[in-house]
Amino acid sequence: MGLRWLAMLAAALLAALPPGVGFAASDYRSPEGHANTPASAPSRSGVWYEIFVRAWYDTDGDGIGDLNGVTEKLDYLKSLGVDGIWLMPINPSPSYHGYDVTDYRAVNPQYGTLADLHRLLEAAHARGIRVIMDLVVNHTSDRHPWFLAAPYPADPHHAWYSWAGPGTDLDARSATGGQAWHALGKQHYLGIFTSGMPDLDFDTPAVRKEIIAIGRYWLAQGVDGFRLDAARHIYDDFAATADDPAMLHRNLAWWSAFHGAMKAARPDVYLVGEVTRDEPKQLAPWYGPLNAVFDFPLAAQLVESARNERSGKLVELLKRVAAEIPAGQDAPFLSNHDQERVMSQLDGNAQHMRTAAAMLLTLPGRPFIYYGEELGMRGRKPDPDLREPMRWHRDPHGPGESRWKRFSAGDGPDVSADAEEGDAHSLLARYRMLIDWRRELPVLRDGVLHVPDVPNRRLATWELTDAGHDVLVVHNLSRKPQTLKLGGPLARFRQVRLASDPGGRVAAGQLQLPAYASVVLQ
Repeated sequence: MGLRWLAMLAAALLAALPPGVGFAASDYRSPEGHANTPASAPSRSGVWYEIFVRAWYDTDGDGIGDLNGVTEKLDYLKSLGVDGIWLMPINPSPSYHGYDVTDYRAVNPQYGTLADLHRLLEAAHARGIRVIMDLVVNHTSDRHPWFLAAPYPADPHHAWYSWAGPGTDLDARSATGGQAWHALGKQHYLGIFTSGMPDLDFDTPAVRKEIIAIGRYWLAQGVDGFRLDAARHIYDDFAATADDPAMLHRNLAWWSAFHGAMKAARPDVYLVGEVTRDEPKQLAPWYGPLNAVFDFPLAAQLVESARNERSGKLVELLKRVAAEIPAGQDAPFLSNHDQERVMSQLDGNAQHMRTAAAMLLTLPGRPFIYYGEELGMRGRKPDPDLREPMRWHRDPHGPGESRWKRFSAGDGPDVSADAEEGDAHSLLARYRMLIDWRRELPVLRDGVLHVPDVPNRRLATWELTDAGHDVLVVHNLSRKPQTLKLGGPLARFRQVRLASDPGGRVAAGQLQLPAYASVVLQ
């Protein structure tokens, strides 16, 4: 019954799409298929970089980062080796973060103009860098014209939002843990995040049609895809239904239809979703309806393994990832704009930060880096302190530095792009090296993952294979040298192809690894 119901819903969703839009959600190319990428370009790293434009780089002196600032710093991103950037919300919004949109077809005037975005896209594509933007459609701002008209039942936009009926439990908890229903006069509307973010009702055909049109609009401007905010909450609204298969099916049907419509406009569109679940098996159904979803369970475990200097639960988790997630399509990361920065989670331990980065950037898939992570920027809750200005100069008041808020993390002048640029031993240099490994050995990006049973829990070890390569990745998580006997199934790995430390070597059938070192054997 479940599959038939899903098919019926998908058909209904498709019926609301514009003419000529097809449904082929599982037939997509990887991000490396971008038409603007020169045929002679070097191998791709598959790495994405998340940017909060407000905090990035200011070109007009108002203290707020802008789109021209992103363009200004594309060469920095190119030197880092990333292939794509994710722009946090750039639409008009009454908030500093932008996750409550008031106009889906415009650019936040604090960030610039549509012409500025076009220049950014052209410059990025000329460097082989793709650009995706946040698409925040689970909800609008309560100041959006749609919602301002919605309280009036005679207005068509009334049906664009969800309103409580006579039997509604007005005390119901939302799927995000807060109050689900909010009063507006004598009515109550659904807003699972806050009262300022009323949820759109995707059972209304006009809503689905408009969201499809918005996506097609931005693709026509040259954007390469979308990061889909709150992707699991299109229908998963209440804490009581968080694990209801019907909610999952309805979400997947909608995103399958959306993906099909976007592919009809742009075959190589990239869609990555925010799906906050705890297990790879809960993420697996989203592959196909979307290109990828962020791997939240893996992010938490990578940080924990680096912090504790033990693989811990990483081995079993990676085995589940290998079993559930299509090869080369995972979207691993360490932290993002909603989480405490990695360096803060690791209590400022630079070696642990290097270890976490090394694990992230030697796993298959399309890893995401949060801006400033490569410099070791710190940041703890509340949320604004996780989104502080990017540190370009030793002097935080240097040219181009965003001043949208004061620094709270206490990072000194050494945590800056200027300070780390010429330092071969800096964290920035380590990130560049690791990303370059992915370009040199595409198997690190696209390989099939296999996790051997290695008794030494001070090591994190996995194999990656593709048509031309078979490699073993080994990380010493600890402060002491470690050895790995290369016997049995591992006996074929005898040569060090890449190493973060020259002391990593194979001798007498054993791999010898210095403290916190990483190697790739072939």
